[in-house]
Amino acid sequence: MSRIRIGCGAGFAGDRIAPAVDLVRDGRLDYLALECLGERTVALAQARRLRDPAGGADPLLAKRVRALAGPLAGTGTRLVTNAGAADPEAAARLVSRVSAEAGAPMDAAAVVGDDVLDRIDLAQPAWEDGKPLGEHGEIVSANAYIGAEALLPALETGARAVVCGRAADPSLFLAPMMHAFGWADDDWDTLARGTAVGHLLECAGQLTGGYFADPPYKTVPGLARLGYPLGEVAPDGSAVVTKLPDAGGVVDARTVAEQLAYEVTDPSAYLTPDVAADFTAVRADRVGPDRVEVRGAVGRPRPGTLKVSVGYRAGFRGEGEIGYAGRGAVARARLAGEVVRERLGGAVPDLRVEVVGVDAMHGPQAGEGVEPYECRLRVAGRALDREAAEAVAEEVDALYTSGPAGGGGVRVRVEEVVGVLSAGIPRDAVETRVVHVAARAEERPTERPMDAEEG
Repeated sequence: MSRIRIGCGAGFAGDRIAPAVDLVRDGRLDYLALECLGERTVALAQARRLRDPAGGADPLLAKRVRALAGPLAGTGTRLVTNAGAADPEAAARLVSRVSAEAGAPMDAAAVVGDDVLDRIDLAQPAWEDGKPLGEHGEIVSANAYIGAEALLPALETGARAVVCGRAADPSLFLAPMMHAFGWADDDWDTLARGTAVGHLLECAGQLTGGYFADPPYKTVPGLARLGYPLGEVAPDGSAVVTKLPDAGGVVDARTVAEQLAYEVTDPSAYLTPDVAADFTAVRADRVGPDRVEVRGAVGRPRPGTLKVSVGYRAGFRGEGEIGYAGRGAVARARLAGEVVRERLGGAVPDLRVEVVGVDAMHGPQAGEGVEPYECRLRVAGRALDREAAEAVAEEVDALYTSGPAGGGGVRVRVEEVVGVLSAGIPRDAVETRVVHVAARAEERPTERPMDAEEG
């Protein structure tokens, strides 16, 4: 193949769906990737699955498939996604069922094996604090970051949809490139170039101006109509990244540079399950309106250890907010916060009291000399037992009639906290396999005459 076209239809679990539909309908894609899984997302999915065995997949997967099934079938675009979260096999069955209900049945290949809870060494230190994993509390999940090598067998089945769990984000894009072009898994420079393209595409709208707009310094036309990106990838791993011509947003050297640096600690050694990529010589050259050619990454052999995202029960968080307005709003909000702190009496030692609009983002000194007309008190506390966390929410709620004047708009909630840590596991300790879920052929739509517009 001379080039393949890969689009990104989601950059996180809650991303918008309509731009992905537009991208499939009008982008002439070979592949659409949905990147829906963060570190905490997979841990929360594992916790949901403990409460409900059917709750392990991404909660929005059914809605995404319902919207995309018809366009995918009409264009022949293949789907690759990590929305399997904690249960890729159940997610593949969901894809088969929901696409059939939508009248465009798809078969799906689930990649399983990233769940390594039964193999992780809990005596090893967490990367974040050096303490043994097992000392942090009850471990509920451990998911290894698998790479393109694990996804290739699923693509080779010919399944219309490939569903996995905790794959590395760029690997969702690199695997289709390797499949289409036949790249060797030790062609480090080519894999690095493909990884650079995957890293650019993986956050969807961030490449086209989302999370970039900052007027008047950085303007993004049509932000409300922000389109998602696609890459036109060449056999050597170079690519032109772009968007649909009529979609809102912008693709230029600035958006490419910001996304290339996003979440990259060392640009000379971006470590993935596939390659150690060096981005320091990457070039981003404008080759047309909203078209940037990307090339120049080089690579070294991949690490022998895979990163593992470990989730543990970290207690419960109680949270409450109340608004104050008018003269003296900040003073009343601060008084309300101290009232809550005193009433809790130290029962919730991990307590945060802040005034949104004054000091919530940058600490107590940030708002000195500023007196806004309105503000909002937020009190949040974490405790090991639910009852203590509930006390935080209850005391904020009580401020209505037992606190300073003029408070209103109270919102409270209590939720379990799943903490996330990082560790490693030897590559050869992770075994993946593919489970193929056939399309529901009995629900295939009957043929119909082609509309004039479709001709």
